[in-house]
This record gives sequence, C-alpha cells and structure tokens, in this order.
Amino acid sequence: MSAQDISVEQAVDMLLGRTKEIEDVERVPLDHALGRVLAEDMRAPFPNPPFDRSPLDGYTFAAEATKGATERNPVRLAVVGEECAGAFYAKRVVLGTAVRIMTGGAIPAGCDCVVRQEDVLFEAGGITVPYELHHHENYCFAGEDVAEGALLARQGEELSAAHIGVLASLGFAELPVYRRLRVAIASTGDELMLPGTPLAPGKIYNSNLYLLSSRLREMGFDPMVLGMVPDDAERAAALIARYREKADLFLTTGGVSVGKKDIMHGVVKTIGERLFWRVCMKPGAPAIGYTSGTMLGIALSGNPFASYATFELLVRPVLAKFARRASVLVHHARGVLADAFPKKSLGRRFIRAHFDAGTGRVTLPEQHASGTLSGLARCNAFVEIPAGTSALKAGAEVDVVLLK
Repeated sequence: MSAQDISVEQAVDMLLGRTKEIEDVERVPLDHALGRVLAEDMRAPFPNPPFDRSPLDGYTFAAEATKGATERNPVRLAVVGEECAGAFYAKRVVLGTAVRIMTGGAIPAGCDCVVRQEDVLFEAGGITVPYELHHHENYCFAGEDVAEGALLARQGEELSAAHIGVLASLGFAELPVYRRLRVAIASTGDELMLPGTPLAPGKIYNSNLYLLSSRLREMGFDPMVLGMVPDDAERAAALIARYREKADLFLTTGGVSVGKKDIMHGVVKTIGERLFWRVCMKPGAPAIGYTSGTMLGIALSGNPFASYATFELLVRPVLAKFARRASVLVHHARGVLADAFPKKSLGRRFIRAHFDAGTGRVTLPEQHASGTLSGLARCNAFVEIPAGTSALKAGAEVDVVLLK
C-alpha cells in the first residue's frame, strides 16, 4: 500500500529502500576511467621508482673516492660514460671513476651518490670534485614514492585525475569499475514544444527536460533522454515499460497532480507499484515514487522550479546510492539572510538562494514561484524554511541546502 503526504525524509527512505547499488563490473581504458567508481583495490605491482635514480643532473660515483676532498685539495675522477633518463649504464663503475647522469637516470652499479654538475669542473675527460660526498647523498631509492604492494586506490573510490596519474605511473592500462547508472528521462505534457520550433498558441518550450538532463550530465551521468511522452496514460505506460530492462531509474516531469491530463497515476497503476504520492514540501509536493519490475521510477512535478527542487532533494540520494558516489549527495550549512522573505510558510518550504561560503551570507532572488526559472542560474542553494515559520527578516539565521 502506498503512502501519501509524507516528509521528504520518509520519501527518500522509501526510494532508497528500493535502490540497489550497482554490482556489475566492467574494465575500461585508463583514459576513460576519470570519475568512475573503482570495483576493487588497486595495489602497486612493483616499487616506484623501479630503480635507484638520480634527483639531479650531475655525475655519479662511489662517495668513498672523495674522502678528504677540499677546494684546495680537490679529487679528480675520470668520466667513463654517460647516462640519460630512459637509458641504462650496464657496466659497473669502478672506484675513482664517474659517469655523467641526468635527472631520473638509474644509478649504475658501484655508485652511491651524485654531485651536482655545477659544483664540479669538467676538463680533459675528467671532473674535479672540491668537497667530500657521503654515502647516498643526492640519491633516490627504488620504491621511494610507492612500495611494492602499496594500496594505490580503494574499492569504492571515485577516480580522480590524481588517481589516474598514480595508476599510469605503475603501468595500469585499464581498470575494473562499476558500470554506469542507466537513467532515462522524459517529459509529459501536450503543451510542451522542443526549443528550435516555432512556438504555437497555448504552448510552452520544454525546459524541464533540458534542465534535468543537463544536471545529470553535470554530475557525471549519461542519461537516456527520451523527449516528450504524450498525455495518454496507455501510450505513456507502454513507452516507460519498454525501459524496464534498459534503465535502473526512470525520471519524468509532469502529470503528477489531479488534473484531467495528469496521467502518471494511471501509468503507475498499469506498469508497477506506487510507493508514495505527495511529499510535504513546497514546491514539488505532487511527486510519485514507484517501481516497475526492477526499475525504480520517480515522477516529478511539471512546474520548472518544482521539478528542479524535487530532483535535488529526492533524486540525488537515489543517484548516489545506485552509483556508489557519495559526492552526488547534497550538503548542508548555516547561513544568514541578506534579504527578507516576507511570506509565511504554513508547510515546509525550500526557496532558491545564493550562498557565499566565505561569509555565510545568503541572498535571495526576486522570483520564488514554482513555475519560474529566471533566477535559478544565479543560485547555488536552497534555504529550508520549517513549517509554521513566519516571515523571515534580513539577518535571520537559516538552514541552507548546498547544491554545487
């Protein structure tokens, strides 16, 4: 039996109860792994660097050969070879001789230090060293960055550019990651037209589809954008049902209230099980949660800001659990209103705002109606106003939901 007139938290709990973390694993090329969730621990297959190496351009030799060296009594060493990074000097360097070496070059056998090139004088096939060097001076050891077997990245971590760089340095060409979330999105409403077509009388352009699909992409998802569903419950149900095996999550906007063309009630009754209808929040109260086979569905309001608000508050926790990505979750803060909000809030209300993290200052746009979008581009937060709150004055301390 479905619930009705429930809190945001109750609605989220119901949705999460029907949300199963993705378990399917695939291997992807390293350069396609950014932002993906790692499916197993990654450990270093060898130490890095894999050999003792020079940290600078200079000459390498046995430090013992410079014992007692001073500016007045320097030591002369014959230079018997040269090694650049990427090359390898295979011979053993005998005491009293040196090899010219570049930054990153492997330290040859028989050597245990490096002298800076600018500190010595090279002439007649040898160098003059004016001071003593010590064992392992200017010397980088194998495994100094990463020891063999060291944990590089944990299962469940979202892969960052830094992860990719570290894994590349250890030779990984592909990585095991959880498959991407399959999320489909469509809009209902015969009043809607696609941008780019002449606007007919009584019609409006479909902003919800573009706003929410772009928001999904902004969060790193790749939605299946299905366009507009006709205001016919039977046809809409048939279309959505075809995605039960193709999508983990199906999002729609519109058709959730009590009007003649609010078809999603009939759609859900035809193809699945309703979890809830109506959430105690403004805007966006007439939302529906449902299941259809193994697919989870969330039908959001058709009012532009209402659909955005319910997406942020109801859908984001679902996305985070499905995809194992905690970074998708919203965060909360406290702030101080720079502007008054003159309306009483009989029920729990969320209004758009801009939050300055440096100062805690919260500014409000002029427009707050659920059907308007114009102020949204300059907002990065919602102000949460509890039920029963009177008009808010400038200077009031408020709860802030951070959206970025």
